Amino acid sequence: MYKVIGSLKSRTFRVLWALEELGLPYEHVAASPRSDEVLAVNPSGKVPVLIADGVPVTDSTAIVQFLADRHGGLTCPAGTLDRARQDSLTQFLLDEFDAALWMAARHSFILPEALRQSAIKDSLKWEFARSQKTLVGRMGTGPFLMGAAMTVPDLILTHCGTWAEAARFPIEEPRLVDYLAAMRARPAYGRAAAL
Repeated sequence: MYKVIGSLKSRTFRVLWALEELGLPYEHVAASPRSDEVLAVNPSGKVPVLIADGVPVTDSTAIVQFLADRHGGLTCPAGTLDRARQDSLTQFLLDEFDAALWMAARHSFILPEALRQSAIKDSLKWEFARSQKTLVGRMGTGPFLMGAAMTVPDLILTHCGTWAEAARFPIEEPRLVDYLAAMRARPAYGRAAAL
């Protein structure tokens, strides 16, 4: 059994959803970043942390890809061109979606108030809208980003889409709106969200 440490309203959701999609048993400890429970296993204090075989693994993308590789789901085989495309899409989402949302969060409530620059959010929203257009051009013809099978980038994009809406970053591309609605309707997404 795996142990997942981190609050649901964080990137921890990606890990919980992946575990639900893969049908794996786990224990969830809803600890806040920099809490004693988190610092005991991750000196940076960041969440999520996955405890696998007694070893802490950090960073949501690394955790989700580890689980996918280890259990043979949500991923293309390593060393294939499909895996290279999958990894490229994952990196694009982290660079263009996750990074913009994280920077906006830092300047909204994470940084000390004296260091926050609220005006930066306008440029981040512009970049976010432009990235949506690029993403739609990269989407496969199937119901998922890579085509017929759900992969790690689907978890990241759906989480970022939910985060964007909470942060008032508009989802402007109709195809992306439909995609996000379909992903959120998945039973495993609902089970993770209900935690």
